[in-house]
Amino acid sequence: MDINLQKHIQEHLPQYIEDLKTLCRQPSVAAQNYGITDCAQLVVDMLSSIGFTATIMHTEDPRFPIVFADHPGESKRELLFYNHYDVQPAEPLDLWDSPPFEPTERNGRIYARGVSDDKGHLIARIAALKAIKDVRGTLPCRVKFVVEGAEEIGSPGFGSFVHENRDLLTADACIWEGGGVNWAGNPQIYLGLKGILYLELEVRSASRDSHSSWATVVPNPAWRLIWALSSIKGDDENILIDGFYENVIKPTNAELDAVKKLPAEEEELKAELNIANFLCDLDGLEFRKRHMFAPTCTICGIESGYTGDGTKTVLPAVAKAKLDFRLVPNQRPEDILFKLRAHLDQNGFADIKINYWDGVNPSRTSMESSFVDIVSKTAKDVYGKEALITPGLAGSGPMYYISEGLGLPIASSGVAFPDDKIHAPNENVRVEYFLKGILHAAAIIDEFSKDE
Repeated sequence: MDINLQKHIQEHLPQYIEDLKTLCRQPSVAAQNYGITDCAQLVVDMLSSIGFTATIMHTEDPRFPIVFADHPGESKRELLFYNHYDVQPAEPLDLWDSPPFEPTERNGRIYARGVSDDKGHLIARIAALKAIKDVRGTLPCRVKFVVEGAEEIGSPGFGSFVHENRDLLTADACIWEGGGVNWAGNPQIYLGLKGILYLELEVRSASRDSHSSWATVVPNPAWRLIWALSSIKGDDENILIDGFYENVIKPTNAELDAVKKLPAEEEELKAELNIANFLCDLDGLEFRKRHMFAPTCTICGIESGYTGDGTKTVLPAVAKAKLDFRLVPNQRPEDILFKLRAHLDQNGFADIKINYWDGVNPSRTSMESSFVDIVSKTAKDVYGKEALITPGLAGSGPMYYISEGLGLPIASSGVAFPDDKIHAPNENVRVEYFLKGILHAAAIIDEFSKDE
């Protein structure tokens, strides 16, 4: 990496930290539509201040605008950064050690809602570009940003936005929203995400709640929901919906080899979550393979009857459960939704209503992509440790719209550490890895511009 650029970034780290704090002070909670448009304008202002042509664009849902920005470069190469400026709700507020929208530094970390997911990654990239321009006066390749404001609620409208703006978003490759290191400090580069189907099952048995003495003769929707849920997944963790696994593609030999090279971090995760064992007593390579390549069905929440303090002998009239299915290539949410409906009907639960929320396809970039080589080699140079290639994360996001919709290879880089507590109270980033994330972004831009 250019020694002058590296020195400039290190010397200006305090300024980049202040930029990060500025962005984190601005609330942007998509689930509550809190501060979204103000944050979008702040992102526009930040990108405009370093010479980007930045503008606010709207999807089919105007509440959550997208920021698009573009800057020419010396080479013909075009690099797209995908980020999001929205964050998760900060609640429960009483579990924060400092106010979530008042960024606070302590013990080498910065604490704030969204500081890791995803504002730290966004500012690291802006900082890298600012440093390159400060040192050289121009960028070595064309750089574009697409920064959405609804990723945390399933990216409504993002797919159609990408489809309608294909010419605007054209590029040669994409760096995804975030990335970082593992527990040992090795840079970990992921190339894909699982898809998702999110829905709610709803059972109604009567027009109103009734006295629980009527349980002798009045149907209880909570029991009916439980019986339906137990028909969907067995205690061996296999999903029992007919045809659920039929489109699952087995991982390639290269992907399996990559997973074999990943270090065992099960004990760190157990300690972080304070659990004794994983499902099915998984450990080692089988743990990593299942986590990486297996689809899931998760009960995210159940609601029925009275759950407050004290007693209330009530027979509820309604029971609901929110579920998500994490999907792997080549499963499709609409297909799984159809199969779930058929499963319920065939097993005597035709009365159970399915309320669909959202869904997105899985995505995975080939291990053989030359872009993956660029991101991994520059990571090794910056971090001084071997980069670990992860075929995909177990989480989900709108990556498919970029990878398949625009036909781009995608890889990650970023500022994260495994204990950043994203989506939880006391979300944080370590300053040392915020700096590494800036340096890596700058190195990627430099090396990518040479790859004609």
